[in-house]
Amino acid sequence: MAEKSRLWTKGFILDTLVNFLIYIIYYMLMVIIASEAIHSLNATMSEAGLASGIFILGTLLARLFAGRSVELYGRKKMLYAGILFYLATTFMYFAIHSLPMLFLVRCLNGIGYGIASTATSTIVSTMIPAARRGEGINYYALSMSLAAAIGPFIGMLMQQIFPFEDIIYFCIGMIVVCLGAVAVMHVDEMELTEEHRAELKEIHIANFLEPKVTAISIVAFCVAVCYSSVLSFLASYAAELQLMAAGTLFFVVYALAITIARPIAGVMFDRKGEDFVMYPTYACLAIGLLLLSITTQSWMMLLAGVFVGLGYGTFMSNGQAICVKLVKEVRIGVAVSTYFIALDLGLGVGPYMLGAFKESLGFQGIYFFVGIAAIGCAALYYVLYARRRNAGHLVAADAEEAAVEEVEEEEFA
Repeated sequence: MAEKSRLWTKGFILDTLVNFLIYIIYYMLMVIIASEAIHSLNATMSEAGLASGIFILGTLLARLFAGRSVELYGRKKMLYAGILFYLATTFMYFAIHSLPMLFLVRCLNGIGYGIASTATSTIVSTMIPAARRGEGINYYALSMSLAAAIGPFIGMLMQQIFPFEDIIYFCIGMIVVCLGAVAVMHVDEMELTEEHRAELKEIHIANFLEPKVTAISIVAFCVAVCYSSVLSFLASYAAELQLMAAGTLFFVVYALAITIARPIAGVMFDRKGEDFVMYPTYACLAIGLLLLSITTQSWMMLLAGVFVGLGYGTFMSNGQAICVKLVKEVRIGVAVSTYFIALDLGLGVGPYMLGAFKESLGFQGIYFFVGIAAIGCAALYYVLYARRRNAGHLVAADAEEAAVEEVEEEEFA
């Protein structure tokens, strides 16, 4: 029993490390690629933005197909495939001499990242004991939040000291470390029945997007749109307010808040249930965004960073825990991929949706609007997920299996 409830296994640690390095590379290149395109390829601002954002298009394409493939072809094989493709496409940065080539490489690099990150999230979800699911996924998700703080810092620092080629060599070195970690990592593969295998091979929407996690994924999309205002506009907003130092430290404070909150939130998720954790995340996100809408001093911006971290950072990991809870093991890959597609889509389209209001509302107006929208996300969560769950329309996979076994035992008796 103690073995079954162990969380910090060798596999869990290695998979979290691999995910951390994958995300470090993603954030490093995301923050420097636009300026590199402008200075090296004479790109316009819009072309530089496309070079940065087209990576997400590749990621979305990969996640759409990777969810089913992880179970169909093997979890470890798909992780190897994703990392190797990530490595190959990172080497391709050396061959970039034109903007079309940069767009192609960024898109392909996004595909490698999408496959690898979907595989790591699926693998870790199956390594965590069911009784410690919230806690485990929150610890694992720290690898993403820490990478979100460390990656941009390393990228911008290296850009000031080293040429772009040396930064790519550094990224390649980290991917090689990932390959070494995967080589010694033990991964329990799903033993598929012929029925399950045939079902996963069928070409229909449910094999690319998991229906059981539609509700929480819609909420995730809306939350990500709200958070995209921070990712896209904070630097410009901080410059407008002449609070550049606070703007630079915002994500450090954000990461520290998540680092402290996620382990606690994970334990509460397991002991008190998802609602006990999820509703406060919407409240914290709303407070953080509304604080930004009235920010005039550095301490206000940094305090907003704390609340945004407690809000979006905690929502992201616990939303994944809900997805894993709702599906059978054979469907975890598709469920996780569906959830992250919604998050990525929200982060991708959010800036375009919100940017349209910049002239009429200004940054303060946008942050006020998304702050109110974050409160609306709580209502959406209740209507789409919590109410239907309470009515018995959404049943956790382990509870569903227990009910089936109980019926079978009664029939046998």
